[in-house]
Amino acid sequence: MKQLKLTGFIFFLFFLTESLTLSTKPQDVDDSSNIQKFIEENTGSLTIIAFAQYVQEATIDEMEMLVKDMKAYKDRCLANQTLPECSEIANNVLQEMICALEGVPQKHNFSHCCSKVDFERRLCFLYNKKANVEFLPPFPTLDPEEKCQAYKNNRESFLNHYMYEVARRNPFVFAPALLIVAARFEEVAKICCEEEQKANCFRTKAAPITQYLKALSSYQKTVCGAYLKFGLKVLNSINIAVFSKKFPQIEFKELTSLLEDVSAMYDGCCEGDVVRCIRGQNQVMNHICSKQDSISSKIEGCCEKKIPEREDCIINSKKDDRPKDLSLREAKFTDSENVCQERDTDPDNFFAEFIYEYSRRHQDLSTPELLRIGRVYEDLLGDCCNRENPPDCYRHAEDKFNETTEKSLKMVQQECQLFQNLGKDGLKYHYFIKLTKIAPQLSTEELMSLGNEMVTALTTCCTLSEEFACVDNLADLVLGELCGINENRTINPAVDHCCKANFAFRRPCFEALKADKMYVPPPVSQDSSTFHADWCQAQNEELQKKKIRFLVNLVKLKPELTNEDLKTLFINFTVAVEKCCKEQEPEVCFNEEQRPT
Repeated sequence: MKQLKLTGFIFFLFFLTESLTLSTKPQDVDDSSNIQKFIEENTGSLTIIAFAQYVQEATIDEMEMLVKDMKAYKDRCLANQTLPECSEIANNVLQEMICALEGVPQKHNFSHCCSKVDFERRLCFLYNKKANVEFLPPFPTLDPEEKCQAYKNNRESFLNHYMYEVARRNPFVFAPALLIVAARFEEVAKICCEEEQKANCFRTKAAPITQYLKALSSYQKTVCGAYLKFGLKVLNSINIAVFSKKFPQIEFKELTSLLEDVSAMYDGCCEGDVVRCIRGQNQVMNHICSKQDSISSKIEGCCEKKIPEREDCIINSKKDDRPKDLSLREAKFTDSENVCQERDTDPDNFFAEFIYEYSRRHQDLSTPELLRIGRVYEDLLGDCCNRENPPDCYRHAEDKFNETTEKSLKMVQQECQLFQNLGKDGLKYHYFIKLTKIAPQLSTEELMSLGNEMVTALTTCCTLSEEFACVDNLADLVLGELCGINENRTINPAVDHCCKANFAFRRPCFEALKADKMYVPPPVSQDSSTFHADWCQAQNEELQKKKIRFLVNLVKLKPELTNEDLKTLFINFTVAVEKCCKEQEPEVCFNEEQRPT
């Protein structure tokens, strides 16, 4: 793999509609040439990402066959761009080649996608992706010495294997992000393979890469899920809130122009089109840096940097301060006599401008909260503009906004108070029980992952000065994971309603959910109540996972029990395990502990 020329970052991941062969425009010839060169140099890496994400079950040998085919296609097109196949969209070419792999579509159950064409086929491949990767074997772990030897023996093969394993387990992460993850992992390998304590070095230096990948995966799944389920308007609202908070001096007209690129480009990235993502990211970066004077006062130094330093610099730059002449209220939306007429002229543009103005004035609020305010305002005008005297009605809009924020703030305060009262372990048990009762149809591993993410959100945010925005943003990402990307995903009627009814108010909807009354517990099997000797061999993290898995399965079997009763059963079980593991015959001890007294 050549030295990577792009880096991923959370908010600006996009697409263009050309094929692998990039058509140049006069104003962008140099840059287009650079991006085209990058794509050509990394054809193998991009093929691995796309194939591993679309067909997660594919073997490494099947992947290598496809890479060979795609490189041959690239060489043909470089030699003669007039060939008919070279004018096709790259993702169509890739999927055609995947379908042409002998026996592979039938073996991995995606032949139904191959019978479709164009958009229908691309959509089929998208929905073939599986967020729950329990069907895959555990991530391969090599001894550090073996790892370093493999890297030294064949660097390209080593990194390709790594990218393949990461991509198939993160099917919705955009290609630029996976490229930078691979590049950072190589940096870690270079450093750690020269260290004496290799294992400790890999463990320490790889952790930030894992966290970076998790954050990107969560955000990108949430935004793509919002787009695919709720459409362009919600996608635009998210991006308006994000950009307006970070760059509060940007003019609305300029933001609208930028959003045309950003919003359209998400279409390709969410679809999994690796080439369009790469091109689009660079295009949006160029857009931002070409208008930096009107967008941000803090990115001039960033824009002087080369790729990939430019992207990292911009995403890590602090948000601009609110302009001093910007009041906390924009009177045109609450005090004007003509609000209803302005709304009726162009509703989408009117409400987009409202979110822009409110976001740049309230940088302390979370993105979900800004979307809630936007929805409240939209509903308010829907009522007020049908009344005899609309201005008297919407003049009190600020009270409605404050009331909405107070409710959201109270929810976060209660969550953080729960953390203070229960501690980290108690908080984990609370959320494992709560989430399992709400969505018992999810797999045990999914529920464990969601519970851990919610606990991480609270333990990370509840001591920060920006507690509210931090908790609300991260908790919303947990719900994005739960709801998923596929619009046809179904869990149970109550959860499905919260996932699909109103994106902005998804958090309050979930907060009000109770245990699923329609759920029928599985029959109690002998295995579920049998003590296994491996409990006594498990240590630290593995032991904790076994305990959590037991708790989640206990809730699935006994959902009618109160939270306190479930906690009592769980504590009694763990105490019995700890006691019996000290005995010579743990299983005999455990069976005696389970007998009714």
